[in-house]
Amino acid sequence: MELAFPLLVGLICLAFLFDFLNGLHDAANSIATVVTTRLLSPVQAVAFAAFFNFSAYFLTLYIPSLHKVAETIGKGIIDKDIVTPAVIFGALGGAMFWNVLTWIKGIPSSSSHALVGGLVGAGVSHAGIAGVEWPGLIKTISFIFLAPVIGMAVSMLLMLISSWAMKDTSAKNAGIGLKAMHLMSAAAYSTGHGLNDAQKTMGIISVLLYSTGYLHGDFEVPHWVAIGCYIAMGLGTLSGGWKIIETMGSRITKLSQHQAFSASMGGSFMLFGASAFGIPVSTTHVITGAVIGAGAAKRASAVRWVLASNLLTAWIITVPCSAAVSALLYGVTVLF
Repeated sequence: MELAFPLLVGLICLAFLFDFLNGLHDAANSIATVVTTRLLSPVQAVAFAAFFNFSAYFLTLYIPSLHKVAETIGKGIIDKDIVTPAVIFGALGGAMFWNVLTWIKGIPSSSSHALVGGLVGAGVSHAGIAGVEWPGLIKTISFIFLAPVIGMAVSMLLMLISSWAMKDTSAKNAGIGLKAMHLMSAAAYSTGHGLNDAQKTMGIISVLLYSTGYLHGDFEVPHWVAIGCYIAMGLGTLSGGWKIIETMGSRITKLSQHQAFSASMGGSFMLFGASAFGIPVSTTHVITGAVIGAGAAKRASAVRWVLASNLLTAWIITVPCSAAVSALLYGVTVLF
């Protein structure tokens, strides 16, 4: 369908705003461990995370196949041929509403699943259940539960392996080595965060361009869309998300440098693997599971399980809540 160019620009700007809020909301995922272990100051940490968020762009220049997540969001959640500007507006509006609400409350919910819920809510309102791409949606929803479990298992395994490897190392040398490894693992996690999360907005903008006739031929992410999304996310991360940092880094469990390294590295393995397979996972879920795994590897009582269960509840309601708001926004948009 044809869309007036100023309206198209407005929707693209709205998508970039969502990406900015995503970086703001999820900054804690990248830097909670380095802040709470005092490896970096908060100002240093957000600059560090923003830099490595954006560095994912250069990684995709060498490995283009890592952009599969954008394809999943663009055409794997709802049928790309039923997408309209009103659907995109409803999806972004619902996701942004949920992001802002949970950010104000300090709840580490998933920006990714808020966007997925928004797409489903607006898409179903427009075309009914038939418009849903079930394989992609089921794969995405299943990782609400699988991502934190895998992150937890990998971080526990890393705790075990690294403890064995350093068994004959002096405490001083181990401490120096762990700080260096923690910094490298945090850089890897921030890169993986930028890689997986920025692509979700790329998919939204690309399907908007496709549905309005501005993107021709095969469905792919234009170069300017990719770099714009990485910039928007990096700027959002620079703005921080301090309430959520407290929850992620200290209220779930207290972290040592050893645990923080294991959590960040375990989470980065999960993010790079998911990106390679085109699975849009939640960086919030991944790092929460990894932090819990690193804490439980020391002793199960070190984890505040009541808080962890409350977070799980917030994750479960994210998709339906954002879907409901998006459906409402879509209805209002087409009505007026």
